[in-house]
This record gives sequence, structure tokens and C-alpha cells, in this order.
Amino acid sequence: MSFNVIGKPVQRGDAAAKVTGRALYTRDMKMPGMLYAKILRAEIAHGYVKSYDISEAEKLPGVVKIVLPKDVKANPWPSAGHPYSLNPAHQDIADRQILNEKIRLFGDEIGAVVAKDELTAEKAVKLIKVAYEALPFVLDAEEAMKEGAPILHGDETNILRHTDIKHGKEELSTAFSKCDYILEQEFDVTPVQHAHLENHIAYAYVDPEDRLTIVTSTQIAHIVRRVVAHALNLPFGKVRVIQPYIGGGFGNKQDVVIEPMAAMLSLACNGRPVMVDLTREEVFYGSRTRHGIRFKFKTGVSKDGRLLAKSMVSIGNNGAYASHGHSIVAKGGTNFSRTYPAELATEWNGYTVYTNTATAGAMRGYGIPQVNFAVECHMDDLADDIGMDPIEFKQKNVMKLGFVDPVSGIEIKSCGLPECIEKGKAYIDWDNKRKEYLNQKGDKRKGVGFALFSYATAVWPFSMELAGARLTMNQDGSLQLTVGAAEIGQGSDTVFAQMAAEVMGVPFSMVNVVRGTDTDIHPYDPGAYASRQTYVAGQAVRQAAESVRDQVCARAAKKYDIDVKDVEIRDAKIYRVSAGRLLCTLEQLAMESFYEKDESSTIASEKSANVKSNALAFGVCVTEVEVDVKTGKVNILKICNIHDSGTIINPILASGQVEGGMSMSCGLALSEGLKYDPKTGQMLTDNLLDYKLPTVLDTPHFDVDFVEPYDVTGPFGNKALGEPPAVPPAAAIRNAIKHATGVRVFATPMNPQSLFEAFREAGLN
Repeated sequence: MSFNVIGKPVQRGDAAAKVTGRALYTRDMKMPGMLYAKILRAEIAHGYVKSYDISEAEKLPGVVKIVLPKDVKANPWPSAGHPYSLNPAHQDIADRQILNEKIRLFGDEIGAVVAKDELTAEKAVKLIKVAYEALPFVLDAEEAMKEGAPILHGDETNILRHTDIKHGKEELSTAFSKCDYILEQEFDVTPVQHAHLENHIAYAYVDPEDRLTIVTSTQIAHIVRRVVAHALNLPFGKVRVIQPYIGGGFGNKQDVVIEPMAAMLSLACNGRPVMVDLTREEVFYGSRTRHGIRFKFKTGVSKDGRLLAKSMVSIGNNGAYASHGHSIVAKGGTNFSRTYPAELATEWNGYTVYTNTATAGAMRGYGIPQVNFAVECHMDDLADDIGMDPIEFKQKNVMKLGFVDPVSGIEIKSCGLPECIEKGKAYIDWDNKRKEYLNQKGDKRKGVGFALFSYATAVWPFSMELAGARLTMNQDGSLQLTVGAAEIGQGSDTVFAQMAAEVMGVPFSMVNVVRGTDTDIHPYDPGAYASRQTYVAGQAVRQAAESVRDQVCARAAKKYDIDVKDVEIRDAKIYRVSAGRLLCTLEQLAMESFYEKDESSTIASEKSANVKSNALAFGVCVTEVEVDVKTGKVNILKICNIHDSGTIINPILASGQVEGGMSMSCGLALSEGLKYDPKTGQMLTDNLLDYKLPTVLDTPHFDVDFVEPYDVTGPFGNKALGEPPAVPPAAAIRNAIKHATGVRVFATPMNPQSLFEAFREAGLN
């Protein structure tokens, strides 16, 4: 399909503001009389607060308010950034309190100090004396499932939820009896942190109209509004949420983390502005992490490599609170169920489990990076065991065009995976290097690895998909576009402007985006997550633009007394199609719409898209690595992601998205992981020194490529791109390490220490 603006590498609209420092972030938007809050955090992993002594803190000059749990009147609230459901069974678990007397993790919020400056607030927090009643704690999810484990919520079990999915032609035991080879394996994917540049920050105040306003770095402004209104018993209309420029989120800001705290503290201080700005350490243990998940596989194949039966058990460590609940582990189970369909039987058991660790929530990929690492490594090993080339084995068994997901009902209506695979093989010279790197000797050995993935776009049919957009024409024919979808650095505002320009027949420069999100101004949209925005909000933008275009054409048809079907807008000019004749410019018609005495009317449209479809994105990662078996150091020599995300709206932004996601997956693979002190339950890696985030010196050159099959369900043939890049590199790297050394690794991170130990056990060093 041919486009004029879609598919063009236009510069993102906010680039200049960000690189020149004109862009205002939450911290930049200070108010006169601002107060600052610091949180008192628990110094045990599990137990109760027995007593507080705030006498010394109260005496400190500059302290305005000390708030303890007894001072807070609020409802328990759910923190997950999910669309609300009227069905109670589909609502998120409301297990959060603004302040807690029952402690469930080291660093839990148990009090707060508001002061005239941050230093005073910090000093006052340190002066508060707390007496605790400590309880036993548990850090491992599988241990937390056992009888006798310490219980975090209620009095029965730490299992937040269990799901059992079965489908196929036969019973699983019967199907396994027909297999010629069966492989059982276990993998552990360690929890990691988002490490976004801007920490969690928000401030709240009561405006002159007696409305609570929250300015916050969030991905989900409209959901923050709902949650705060619920927690504090406020009418929706009395709560306003403003999201300015945001310095990264990656899913961590798809939770309501500090906004209820800031709102409560402002109300406690008579509506004065109160800022809550977390330190980097607080973000590590007091916000969200990626789930650590343990996977247990049993998979059976025929002699010719057909996948006949498979089962997986996944045990997700959810940390101390529910956050997104079971949905992340469940999404991984759905992905396992469909990516490699078994001919005879499939079974998945998924458990999401509370532990006394940092709460796990959404992170880029939403459970798929974890399950993809495990599945792609498992399938690679299975291929090796039966003597098949891993790519050949995966091509043979992966789902194909026309496949219907037995769990979600999603039908594959476009699939560029075969072309992605061929491009990947050519890029890495797969066939030759697989042979060249066999049976290597010496300290440094090379290998090539491969992983593929599938990824659903948006959350339908498991949850609602709704988005709004408003398009208004200005006097000069230019357009103001207002969308509720959150721009969090991914470039969505630029993409939406391209979409509107494409439909309207105007240059990209004529579409001005009303930036940020303000719940008073912007149409409803649940937020930035699930790689949904260009797919879902794009539908609303397209519909609004079509409506404005039709209004323009109708006005022109009436003015020139011609059939509306004979009117077309091209390059901001209005033409009569049959005659090929220019009628007027868009500016001329816009001026008349505003100022013509008898026929004036503004031209605008607001549309809400309720999207009831989904599309699967696909892709592969191929890599070549060099492994030092003496030290365990891995050097990535070449790596490339090739994506089928349907139509690429903006190639520059798309490539940037892919490079960022690949970097995150390399960190997951080789260096990142959260660690806890088994004696105290305290996080040991709560800073950017001890937490080994890859630096620019650790980051290889990333190559990126695309195939672009048009998907009929997308507004412009497009489907998911934001999260998929973070999915396949970790497995590709692991499989390349195996090819280089012959050693199978079953856990992340594959850092020098863990690899050195694995190589020593295998007799390589």
C-alpha cells in the first residue's frame, strides 16, 4: 500500500525541546511554597510496627508534618495500570495501603515526613525511632508455595493465583507415550530493574477551585486519576492528573506507585504542594521489578522433529504486593501455548506467588522476555538432542499464517516470520558458521545463536481496548491533535501526527500535537503499555482525521456545487478530482469556516475507538559471540533483530525502539540481576554501582531490519513494535554461548562468574 507521510523518517516533534533543555519534566515544574516529603521505610523484611517515637523528629526546625498509618484515612487500592472492569472477577487486587503497619518487604512504607526542604525531611526521617515485631520471611517463590512458609496476605497461602490450561487432541500422558524423544529441563530468569533515567516523582496540590491536582511522571495518567479518587474517596471530577515530559518508564510507571502518597500528604498539609521524589535506591526496592520466573518443561517430539506434546510449569515471584497480579505470568503461558503448537497435547500450569521481595510489575515485554528465553533455549537444546539444525527445527514447528490461538482466539492474518528467518540466516552466515565453529579448542571460542518470537498487540480480548483522539482545524488550515495516549519517549506523538497528516492530505509540519497528558484536556486513554498505542490509539486518530477530512470535503463540495466524492485534499490543497483542477487551498477554506458571516462553523472531531481485534508481531534475533572460557567473559561480535511489525510508520523511530529493546535484553542476558541478603531480606543491589546495568562500553553495535506485511487489523497495516525488541536477544546470546562452548546454561544473568562456574563444571577451565 502506498503512503505519502506514513513510512517516512520524519524527525520527532519533541527532539529539539529535549536536546536544548526546553522540555519541562516534573522536577522542573516547581511551585511557590513547595513542600517536600520523604518516606519512612521499614528495616525488616516481614513483621509489624509495634511503636513509633517521633519526638525528636518533631523538634527539627522546618518539619511541617509527620504522618503515620493511624493518621491516614484511605481505602485499600490496586496499583496496576490496567483498564478498570465492571466485573469484580477481572478487577485488580486492592492490597495497597498508602502507609503500612504490617510490613511485607524491607523498605515498605511505614511513615512520611513533610518539610520545607528535602534535607530537613531526610534528617527528620532518620530521627524517628521504630520498634518492630519481626516475622520469618521468604524470598524464593517456590519456597513460598510450600506448607509452613510465612504467609504475607491473609492466612492460607502465598499463591496469588494459579492457572491451568490444557488443549489438544489427546490427554497429555497419552501424547507423551507416542513421542520418540522427550526432554525435561528447568530455567530460571532472574528479576531485573527498569533503571529508567528519571526516578519516580510526583507532586500534588489543591487548586483554587478546590480540586486535587497531581503532576507526575507516569505512563497512565487517566488510571492514576481513577486510583487516587478511589483511594481518597474523591469524586473523579475533583481529581486532575498532569503528565509532563517523562524521562523513561519501561512499564515501571505503568503502576500507581507514589501518587496516592503525594495526594494524601498535600491534603494533610491543607492543600499545599507536596513533592515526593524517590531516590535511586528507593526506586529499586520501592517501585517495581521484572518478575523472576522459574520454568519447568517436558517436551516430546517424533523422529522427524515434529512437536507432539509439551508441558510447562511457570512459577512467578510477584514480590510483596499484587501489582499486575497474575496477568504477566499468564501472558507468558498464552505465548508458550501458541508459538510452537503441539500436534497432540499442550498443558501449562502457572503460579504467581507472593514473597518478601520488591514488588514485581510490568516491564517492557510483560512476561514474554522471560518465557521466550526459556522456550527458545529449550527448543534449541531439543533440536541439538535429535540432531536437527535449531532453525530448521523451529521453522518446522512454529505457528504459521492462518493459525488461530486456542486460548485467545487471535488469528494470524499477517506473518513475515519466514522472511525474517531467511534475513537472519543470511546476516549471520548461519549455515557456514554453524559448521566452522564446531569442536573448537583454546581459550576463546566463537558461536552463533538464534531465537524467534511472537508478540500480541494490545490486550484484547483479555481486557478492553479504548482510546480517544481530537483533531481541530486552525484558521490557516493547520491542525491541533490531542490524544490521551501517553508519550513516554517512544515517539508516539510524532507517529500520531504522521497518521493525521496522511489521512488529511497535508504535510507532517501542519499537524501540531498538544503534548503531555492532562486528564482535564486530553481524551480518555488508559496509557502507554502492551505495544498498543499505534494500533489502538492510531484507530482513534485515523477516525478523527477522516471525520475532519470529510467535513472539509463537504464544505468544499457545497461551496463549488459539486459532488463530495469529486473532492480531494492533496498537499494542503483542495482539488476537483474529475477535472484535475485546483479549487482552493486548505487555508482559504479554513478561514471561511471561521469567518464567513452566514456559514461559519469550526471544523473539528473527537473520536473514541473501541478496538476489538489483535495482531501478532513476529521476529528473530541472530548473534555471533566470542566466549573466553578462562574468565567467562562474553563479547558480542554481531547481533541483529529483524522484525515483522507490519507497516513501519517511522523508520528512524522504529530503529531506535529496536536498539533500545536489544540493549535491555543484553543486560538481562549478561549482567543484570537483583540480589537479596538471605539473612535480612534486604536488597543488596539497590544502586547503579552494585546493579550491573550495561554501560556504553559494554554495549555492542546493534543491527536492525524489518519486513512489512500489511496487517488488515491495524489502522495503517501496523502492529506491535515497542516491546518486542526486548524479547529475543537473551535467548539468542545463550544459544550462541552453547554453540561456542558446548555448555548449556539455564539461568540469567550469564555473567562471568556464573559462566566461569559452568565452564569449570564442564571441565573447560
